Amino acid sequence: MGIASDRFVIEADRRVVGVAVRSPGGFKFFSSDRAFGGLDGRTFARVRALTNAVAKASRSQWRRTPAGTRPAAAV
Repeated sequence: MGIASDRFVIEADRRVVGVAVRSPGGFKFFSSDRAFGGLDGRTFARVRALTNAVAKASRSQWRRTPAGTRPAAAV
């Protein structure tokens, strides 16, 4: 039997955008990238729901940037 982790690094577009921490009700997301700040502090019932929300936010960022550029990462 494997040991489940209580925290996960969340990546989008080959970069770390935050961490997910197990909390009551699921997993709480802490953003490390301004582009994903809208998800910061939200709790998701499952990791899959969180990764889907991050992917959707990532796709949204790409649509708002000029062709050939990528959104600026937070420092």
